[in-house]
Amino acid sequence: MKKLIVASVMAFGFFTASAQQKIGYVNTEELMGSMPESEKASKDLEEYQRLLQEQNNDLIKELNEQDSLFIKDSAKLTDNQKTFKRNTLIKLYQEVQGFSQKAQEQLQQRQQQLLTPIRAKAMDAIKAVAKEAGYAYILDVSTIIVAPPGDDVIALVKKKLAIKDPAAATAKPAVKAN
Repeated sequence: MKKLIVASVMAFGFFTASAQQKIGYVNTEELMGSMPESEKASKDLEEYQRLLQEQNNDLIKELNEQDSLFIKDSAKLTDNQKTFKRNTLIKLYQEVQGFSQKAQEQLQQRQQQLLTPIRAKAMDAIKAVAKEAGYAYILDVSTIIVAPPGDDVIALVKKKLAIKDPAAATAKPAVKAN
């Protein structure tokens, strides 16, 4: 009986303490998108994607040219020459297929490389705002379905990052407090 009373008092104390903690919300995708570094990263990523596409187009062009030459000259070639040319075309085709897959992987790696420092800077600012404003929890609105009432802190984080946001004055909280 004594253990039950102690457990009840501890549980009551925990719920009372947690009810007094401030909860905030932020949309990290919106925050990162508004950072000046994101625009530069986006341009760099587009340029990298364009370069990869050009390389892929060059490989496809070479494959098509080799295929056309093979079709055009196949009547003049011996069986051994045809076999050699076919094998060369097969290898080139496989190279085109492999490059497409490798280019996709490289693009994802480049995206990760460009976004990691931006994400880290955003998270550092969110943590600093949480500490300064006394928030026990700051949650990302894009991953929450149901949550207790809280404050949208994106304006505070943008201010911390010195991001000028004309829409901040008219922005509505993501989650309304009761």
